[in-house]
Amino acid sequence: MSALRAIPCTLMRGGTSKGPFFLKSDLPADPATRDRVLLAAMGSPDLRQIDGLGGAHPLTSKVAVVGPASRPDADVDYLFLQVVVDRPRVDASQNCGNMLAGVGPFAIERGLARVTGDVTPVRIHMLNTGSVAVARVQTPGGQVAYDGDARIDGVPGTAAPVSIEFLDVAGSSCGSLLPTGNARDTVEGLAVTCIDNGMPVVILRAADLGCTGAEPPAALEADAALKARVEAVRLACGRMMNLGDVAKKTVPKMTLVSAPAAGGAIATRSFIPHRVHEAIGVFGAVGVATACLLPGSVAAEAARLDRGAAAKRIDVEHPTGFFSVEIEVDRSAGSLQVSRSALLRTCRKLMSGEVHVPEKAFGT
Repeated sequence: MSALRAIPCTLMRGGTSKGPFFLKSDLPADPATRDRVLLAAMGSPDLRQIDGLGGAHPLTSKVAVVGPASRPDADVDYLFLQVVVDRPRVDASQNCGNMLAGVGPFAIERGLARVTGDVTPVRIHMLNTGSVAVARVQTPGGQVAYDGDARIDGVPGTAAPVSIEFLDVAGSSCGSLLPTGNARDTVEGLAVTCIDNGMPVVILRAADLGCTGAEPPAALEADAALKARVEAVRLACGRMMNLGDVAKKTVPKMTLVSAPAAGGAIATRSFIPHRVHEAIGVFGAVGVATACLLPGSVAAEAARLDRGAAAKRIDVEHPTGFFSVEIEVDRSAGSLQVSRSALLRTCRKLMSGEVHVPEKAFGT
């Protein structure tokens, strides 16, 4: 018996993240075995992930598992798995909208979705939360196009655009858009907004934590007292958001907000949750943008935008630029209802081949 087992995969950049994409059928069906295999494939636990595909950072230690759709209104199923860098843990408690950008192209190239024209919509069932997104993939001449003129902050150069529309993500993890029932709560002596529009996010004022909101991520990561206080709030909010004990979970994400400094609607610094994002995650940006439209929220207080129109583009500032989110809301029922949220991402196929995993990871 060989000491290594080969598993087909495609390494892709999705938005500002990166990781291997697997067909569901190429991984063990048992979740515990699958997780052991993925830990070995990525090289965790190890700060450098030197013995695997991981890039020694949460943004480059991600996995997408794609398979045939398990519901009639979708084309494919997508399971996102966060492989923890320094611990033997694989977390399935959240979506990843950046890796989502690569799911449509991967599904088309692996025969799970059919090309329908120069632009192919792929309906993606996000298994982590049970919601659906539609990714529109450039497919001129019947082939996935990766080259293009679209640019997103946090990624050098340009690529083909992948527009993504979220259909039913509000409350997908916590049960409601506002899991506590309030636009603002006080936790550990701090004003917070707990929101779930695709991912559980807790929003805090940077100033309340002694920050300007303009600090570089490395400076925030180096502040042990700040990180401890943010984590205390996160643990308390996790229970309030119907997530239970989140000590070993990667949600909720924690976002510090302040007034915009570069012409956007609001400035952010995001803890994901123990490292600070060099940009901001897709669903993190969607959550902040939604909160900007919510009267009484911490984000609305800091934001600079016209709240009158039902549909608007909200530019969320982050350490390396902007993240633009299109939001449509309905206030006719007396409360904020999200009608639509959409955004633009890019992706690129980096490598296709096989990752070789020690046979012992399979338990054989």
